[in-house]
Amino acid sequence: MINVENLSKTYHMKDGAEIKALNNINLEVNKGEIVGIIGMSGSGKSTLLRILRGVETFDSGCVVVDDAKVCYDSNPYYFRKLRHATAIHLQRSFGLWSETAYQNVVSKLNGAKYGDEGLTDFEFANDEFGEQAMELLKIVGLDHKADHFAPVLSGGEKQRLIMARQLAKKPKVLLLDEPATMSCPRSKQEILDAIKKINQELGVTVLLVSHLPEVHSYLSERLLLMEKGQIIDKGSPEVIIKKFVKKMEPRESLRDPDDIGEDIIKVRDLERNFSLLHGGNVLKIENMNFDVKEREIISLIGPSGAGKTVLLRMVAGLDVQDSGTVSFKHQGHWVDMHQPGIERMKVRRKMGFMHQEFSLTHHATIKDQIAAKLGVKGEQAIYNAKKKAEELEISDKILDVLYQLTDLPESEAKDRLEKIGLSPDILEILFPKFPDKMVKKYAEPVFKAMDLSMDILDRKSYELSGGQKVRATLALVLASQPEVLILDEPFGDLDPITLRMVSNSLKRINKKFGTTILMVSHHIDFIEEVTTRAIMMEDGKFVMDGDPHQLCHEFIDRCGADYLKDLDGLREQMVGA
Repeated sequence: MINVENLSKTYHMKDGAEIKALNNINLEVNKGEIVGIIGMSGSGKSTLLRILRGVETFDSGCVVVDDAKVCYDSNPYYFRKLRHATAIHLQRSFGLWSETAYQNVVSKLNGAKYGDEGLTDFEFANDEFGEQAMELLKIVGLDHKADHFAPVLSGGEKQRLIMARQLAKKPKVLLLDEPATMSCPRSKQEILDAIKKINQELGVTVLLVSHLPEVHSYLSERLLLMEKGQIIDKGSPEVIIKKFVKKMEPRESLRDPDDIGEDIIKVRDLERNFSLLHGGNVLKIENMNFDVKEREIISLIGPSGAGKTVLLRMVAGLDVQDSGTVSFKHQGHWVDMHQPGIERMKVRRKMGFMHQEFSLTHHATIKDQIAAKLGVKGEQAIYNAKKKAEELEISDKILDVLYQLTDLPESEAKDRLEKIGLSPDILEILFPKFPDKMVKKYAEPVFKAMDLSMDILDRKSYELSGGQKVRATLALVLASQPEVLILDEPFGDLDPITLRMVSNSLKRINKKFGTTILMVSHHIDFIEEVTTRAIMMEDGKFVMDGDPHQLCHEFIDRCGADYLKDLDGLREQMVGA
């Protein structure tokens, strides 16, 4: 079904650098198999899938999928044959029409036959493709959501709808690139079961890229291990997973549970209601009450759509609640996080927020990026900004609203500035970059705790490995040594080796600087490993609060996440776990 011979691919960068993505790959996959590929970020997994899909050229070798054969010097006609034989699903791809789930599949079926799904006339297409569309929705477990509009489906449901649309093309091979990594356990289970059903009922061959051992244990019949552009081993998932995690760092210990301080955050009667113009409530957060103590590491757990991210943003004062209060303790007194002013700015200066869509500036050095962050969070940042604001006749409340934008993702901050008619330049005027000569002083203790070489300061983002990029981004947030660090699922798509580096770094930061950490994650093993306490949410409501191990196992049961049932057994295979 799939045969790859002597496949190589090198990327040539604009600055003259070369990256050997694939180096003499040889691979065979039989018809009807589910074959998995595992490896660290940058090992060449996604490049291999893109070549098999027919959307990426290569330097040497040949690829055969069913009756389509493409060599490195083939003309575009043969690459199109590859695209007819395969379908691909990417983790973060949500290319759907703003129509119902049923209409999305009918459109794809119409496009597959007549060439343009955008011109689908449903009055006629329903008769020709309606029954087939419902069959495909049933295979991916969405027949009960046929009349639901795609934009209001959950993330996991959207991914399954994308699979149904891909199946409309009747592919021989389904290529899956991290199809469930960013999903909660319940959504993951639904996606994995859909993949099994596609394989078993339609006989579609599946090539699955994932860095999650538990996904391969549940799905893959054979597993390939990739490293630096080569397949270095192949065999049963049990054997290959054990080899893959051999490079994992030993696990750092957590802070002594007796060394937890007094309350530093109080959340009282917090409520927020989200609704559609036509369709009622989408999410209602209500009666949310909890405290966070100094030096705790707390995880919010719950299914997608439970309200975890919304709650984090309200706690940080980034979104406004309908009712209730969030208070931070600062220098002995409590500050309301929803009352603009200098006091809230002082709290925010000692808080770091890392979003899901975090990124480093591609061509800037790490030193320059830390200098910019210290300009916002440094010791004199508020004093200097207030002085400049007075010159510009900007009030304390407006200054605080502008300061709030520095904790938002760049695109969201720009949108908010545009709405009030201001240029992003205003933030650079109020919060100028920190002097370069002072950066090393602030970075050194953090880099040491993160196990990062100080040489990285002078390197650009694209020169760093995947693990270095994540820890360097954390170092940006931590350079000003915030008292509270808020993490909104920024590590969801990391391989387990890199994730162990991050979890160890977080524990060292917590122990060395006494940093309080409040985070959201869907990685159950990561939560258990790094957390001192867990809080479970469902449908915007507080469900449970307590021991992370107990809550995680309760959460697995509530999600019906069969792929995690033997998580403890899988951990025993993982070195140092």
